[in-house]
Amino acid sequence: MESGAEVDIWNYVFGYTKMAVVKCAIELGVADVIENHGSPMTLSDLAAVLRCEPSRLHRIMRFLVHYQVFKQEPTGQHSMGFSLTPLSRLLVKHGENTMAPFILLESSPIMLGPWHSLSARVLESGNISPFEAANGMDLWSYTEANPGHSKLLNDAMACAARLATPAIIEGCPEVFDGVESLVDVGGGNGTALSLLVKQFPRIRGINFDLPHVVAAAPKFEGIENVGGDMFVSIPHANAVFLQWTLHDWDDEECIRILKKCREAIPEDKGKVIIADAVLEEDNKGNELEFARLMLDMVMMAHTNKGRERTRKEWDYVLRESGFTRFNVKSIQAVKSVIEAYP
Repeated sequence: MESGAEVDIWNYVFGYTKMAVVKCAIELGVADVIENHGSPMTLSDLAAVLRCEPSRLHRIMRFLVHYQVFKQEPTGQHSMGFSLTPLSRLLVKHGENTMAPFILLESSPIMLGPWHSLSARVLESGNISPFEAANGMDLWSYTEANPGHSKLLNDAMACAARLATPAIIEGCPEVFDGVESLVDVGGGNGTALSLLVKQFPRIRGINFDLPHVVAAAPKFEGIENVGGDMFVSIPHANAVFLQWTLHDWDDEECIRILKKCREAIPEDKGKVIIADAVLEEDNKGNELEFARLMLDMVMMAHTNKGRERTRKEWDYVLRESGFTRFNVKSIQAVKSVIEAYP
């Protein structure tokens, strides 16, 4: 065990390196160039297209090949080229399932700064969020005041939605049976709702978010963009959809939001559909449990009082909000799907 610890500790000493090198590859457009080339690229060809110094690019690619982000394949009798792996396909900026915007968000100076104040937050005297300590205002105020960061955040949430929403559709399509109108609370630029309406064209969608967010949202057929405040009122629909929204808030604020959701749906046939992480009580879970636990740390660093919740903690906020029953469905994603009924 001691020898293992002596190896593992280096992952913590240089843990940031992986994120930084992957960010470098995204900014350079390495995956995009290889994708456009259509076949393995030699170092010299890749360096020429990217306009990079070959020996420095070699060191970057050697690191990424070691971690299986890219791979090397023969391109001829005496040469090797770099090609994509399933992992690097997620780094293609305009790829269907790209996670590049999410990585660029979390590796941005604005989002990295708060981590230096995490220990101060944990102390009894830690009454200010690490994000506010680093940036002078909370995440939502900063986002509203800075259009560049707002776009970065919305692009990241959109790529996360493109990854998770198909998993919801594939894993539990019955959740949307009988739903003819659906309001996505905190829907951002409408990506998740557009995927749902495309799959279930009978659904009339309402993309509901803060006015400055929906003002920049694209127009999708079958979807109405509505600006407002979920703490005040939510547009009425057969069902309310919340994806990665409630984890931004503490229990008291969650209960306030859920009560507004309950007011927006029919008492007899309405429901609230929540796509959020459900932590395992024993911290075991499936292969994505590590990501849920990391996300809980992100909530501590970036929000005022946000958190990921266990099933027992979800039971508390839902019961306190007036919901009489709920069920949890696991899908192939960091999130689970919770159906809550009045």
